[in-house]
Amino acid sequence: MARPRSTTRDLERYAGLFASRTRVMKSSAMRDMMAITARPEVISLAGGLPDTSSFPPETFAAMAERIAHHSCARALQYGPTEGLDEAKECIVEVMAAEDMKVDPDDLIVTTGGQQVIDLVTKTLIDPGDVIIAEGPTYPGAVPTFSSYEADVVHIDTDSDGMRIERLEEVLDRLAREGRRPKFVYTVPSFQNPAGVTMSVPRRQRLVEIAHERELLILEDNPYGMLRYEGSPRPTLRSLDGGVYVMYLGTFSKILSPGIRLGWVAAPPPVLEKINLGKQAADLCTSTLTQLLVRAYFDEGIWRDYIESLNEIYRARRDAMLDALAEFFPRQAEWTRPGGGLFIWVTLPDFIDTTDLLARALRENVAFVPGEGAYLDGRGRNSMRLNFSASDEDTIREGVRRIGEVVAEQVALYGTLTGDDRAAAAERARPRATPPESSGDAAEEEGTARVVPMPRRRTGEGRAHTS
Repeated sequence: MARPRSTTRDLERYAGLFASRTRVMKSSAMRDMMAITARPEVISLAGGLPDTSSFPPETFAAMAERIAHHSCARALQYGPTEGLDEAKECIVEVMAAEDMKVDPDDLIVTTGGQQVIDLVTKTLIDPGDVIIAEGPTYPGAVPTFSSYEADVVHIDTDSDGMRIERLEEVLDRLAREGRRPKFVYTVPSFQNPAGVTMSVPRRQRLVEIAHERELLILEDNPYGMLRYEGSPRPTLRSLDGGVYVMYLGTFSKILSPGIRLGWVAAPPPVLEKINLGKQAADLCTSTLTQLLVRAYFDEGIWRDYIESLNEIYRARRDAMLDALAEFFPRQAEWTRPGGGLFIWVTLPDFIDTTDLLARALRENVAFVPGEGAYLDGRGRNSMRLNFSASDEDTIREGVRRIGEVVAEQVALYGTLTGDDRAAAAERARPRATPPESSGDAAEEEGTARVVPMPRRRTGEGRAHTS
């Protein structure tokens, strides 16, 4: 028999048992939609899903057979909290591909990259402590920061990534208030959700600031090798040498999210505390999936597989950019990422994308509303679109459906306000190309257009806007 739905009385029965932190917990903007977007009729441009269908089944079968024949008992056993040496060898190889040298003893293998964010926050944050993050920031970090009751200060982002001059102003202000941020959280390469990439001068200055102020940085780099144009930029860790930069990596985007394998490289005193937190969380990461990664690397094809992914994703990115130019109103703006999985779209400020999502779902298409990428109420007229999980024709159809819903809202606004210019502008579609990019990063490698981020509305949220 199906369980009855919770009633008000049921909620009251348990309300006094909940920890106080549950009052500030937020749900994940992506996870909330997983059940809906799993329906076959829904075109999902929402999740950050890599294309796992491109992974060769015969390679997976060979990996599993190798483990079954040679390491079956070990694969089914517990492992050390910090991870297997075999998995760490693979991580060292991946980091070397991005010009980083790391001692395996300075690594902990984790259950996905998401666990790194949780463990670092658990290790460093007491309620009310300050975390500095880009605005917008990774939507998956939002519920984690909320759960540990952090006070998040957003730093505005443009086409060159986090605005470091604004960061310095905020650090000065916090110092005058007697408040020291526990760490800066940043996704410097092909940022999730904005798609922008931090310029080299800003990377260098950020590391300098960390050394000047003894400030920890959590560098989240899941997309660094998913580059479709331009030259690689140095990671923050390579510039820092591992003194103040904690580095988050994951196999989710370059191999498979289903194996749930990530890692953190951090200064030894911090790593020791992270290890204690992981012991309490899950004892150890799956031994089976660590040995799967080792078997995969023994095949010697991991770089080739990433190159094949880059070809697929480049074509899909281009398809989405073309569709946005054709189907979205002239008032819309969006980034042009040089890599990664996401495009950030900003619509006219009279459109609330959370409301828009409900309308879009009736047309069987989904995206992530921009408000899920902030902790201060901003992002209400923005959305994150993913292009990695769908083929070009599906992307085009999905963008067309969203564009139609947006067009209805633009026309309705014009009717309600008596401003026929909005409706007239919408009738003037399509346009051939989006407006020209600005900013050094866009000119250098086409990383992104500058997207003006909406300001915080008075009195909203725990986080601060800068």
